[in-house]
Amino acid sequence: MCGITGFVNLTKDISSYKYVLNNMTNIISKRGPDEEGYYIDTNVCLGQRRLIVIDPDGGKQPMLETYNDNDYIIVYNGQIYNTKELKEELIEAGFSFKGHCDTEVLLKSFIYFGYNVVNKLNGIFAFAIWNKNKKELFLARDHFGVKPLYYTLINNNIIFGSEIKCILEHPEVNATVDKTGLCELFGIGPAHSPGKTVFKNIYEIKPAHFAIFNSSGFNTQKYWSLKSKKHTDSFSETCNKTKFLLEDSIQRQLVSDVPLCTMLSGGLDSSIITKFASDYYKNNNLPTLNTYSVDYIDNDKNFVKSDFQPNSDKYYIDIMTNTLNTNHHTIFIDTPELADNLYEAMIARDMPGMADVDSSFLLFCKNIKKEATVAISGECADEVFGGYPWFFREDALKSNTFPWSIAISERQNLLNKDIAKKINLKEYIDYKYQESLNEVEILDCDSKETAQKRKIFHLNLNWFMQTLLDRTDRMSMYNGFEVRVPFCDYRLVEYVWNIPWETKALNGREKGLLRYIMKDYLPDEIVYRKKSPYPKTHNPNYLSKVKSILYDTILSKPNAPIFDLLNKEHIEEIVKTDGRAFARPWFGQLMTRSSAYGIFVSG
Repeated sequence: MCGITGFVNLTKDISSYKYVLNNMTNIISKRGPDEEGYYIDTNVCLGQRRLIVIDPDGGKQPMLETYNDNDYIIVYNGQIYNTKELKEELIEAGFSFKGHCDTEVLLKSFIYFGYNVVNKLNGIFAFAIWNKNKKELFLARDHFGVKPLYYTLINNNIIFGSEIKCILEHPEVNATVDKTGLCELFGIGPAHSPGKTVFKNIYEIKPAHFAIFNSSGFNTQKYWSLKSKKHTDSFSETCNKTKFLLEDSIQRQLVSDVPLCTMLSGGLDSSIITKFASDYYKNNNLPTLNTYSVDYIDNDKNFVKSDFQPNSDKYYIDIMTNTLNTNHHTIFIDTPELADNLYEAMIARDMPGMADVDSSFLLFCKNIKKEATVAISGECADEVFGGYPWFFREDALKSNTFPWSIAISERQNLLNKDIAKKINLKEYIDYKYQESLNEVEILDCDSKETAQKRKIFHLNLNWFMQTLLDRTDRMSMYNGFEVRVPFCDYRLVEYVWNIPWETKALNGREKGLLRYIMKDYLPDEIVYRKKSPYPKTHNPNYLSKVKSILYDTILSKPNAPIFDLLNKEHIEEIVKTDGRAFARPWFGQLMTRSSAYGIFVSG
């Protein structure tokens, strides 16, 4: 895993811009604390910060390969999980290898397969390859955008990087937020429209897309999408194929030359990951698997049951660790540090995000990093298998908007009155919502429920899941820590996409099929546990702490720049009423009133 950046200008010599490249690379040094590397030539500058996971000596970047009198240079962030198969195919084609890293395999795969390389890859990736003879830059991003890749086009330059902050280090780029950016930030945020950012003229390579920059200009192309087709497998075949794809995905992602662990909450998803990982370790005579969970000081005293979080995790974690005999570690986070890291989490994300959910995960990764470099997470299972309440609740299904983000009028009321006259958040959200739904392919053979749920699945995979993947990447990589997501294997998602809803929601349960498949592999308490989201603090001191920060740093300063955008009086009313003036969650299941305060603080 790494941070990558660079720029290309085909019309002038930029080889003297090393200082710019240094600045761009250094600002993402947290993504790759182990090594740095540069490639500079007449029309290209490439930089990389490396987090060493595979082949310390053989995986140095930028990596150059000369083939048929042409130089190919790659900077790459990610992990290719079918490296072994690709390498065997390349050896048969006459290629030889110096090491065992996936970077070398990826570069030589591009040389052999060309643009079609993206259709050969199973993994998480964002990479750039410079073809010296053709004077062409090739950029690509994985199927679901697990790894980020941003770019801008300005004054004959293409400038790209793993994070927006490195692009902003280029002297020709300005941090400008226009009307669309404000709609993204306040209407869609912390999600974002595919391909968009809050900054004018700064974009992301969309998931499952590649781009080419050459003398003909800049062009992007989609290389993969989910295809709706009739599911013809029997129930038994469906269970067997789903289990095979899931177990295969997990095992492929256990490859590492540095310490690896799993994140274990005691929920169904993380328990599945840990079960298959633990079995793999035992079957291959590897050391005892390390598992990690997060909790909050005094949370047991303040926990309150809710529809979204009906119980705490410890009881279930103990069941799993005792069953599998893993070496378990609990990371405890205290309220003051959770609040104090809101700003760090925003810096990691380059914009306001999920507030305490972000800062908590940032601290969780920071502490695991002391003993491990790679973690396997159960992220994305709910989006793939239908685990969220809005898959079942009629009010959510009929909301005619993104079901995790229904506080539209409340968002509009936050805006400065002059800004609010010029921006209609509901209109923008409605357009993006309908635009996304128009992409869904419904089959004549789909039942009414399956057709309806295809739409919700599409929204989840392309919007909600992207937000969580953004959080996972930024908070982990800010600590030089890699998190892998086996439920995001495109082969698994392709297969599950076409399983009828009645089967996916077997017995009327969220993730019912997944529960049924795992009933012989996990304890009953885990299999039938009601979904519980990522744990958060229930300590009222957190709310008090964030309010205090909000007063001291923003509300006490009448001329604070943020009030050029926000309605100061309304925010004061929200704070005075302890959030009752903003009653509905800002986003998803966890971002309630204290999270809204956190957004103001980090923003």
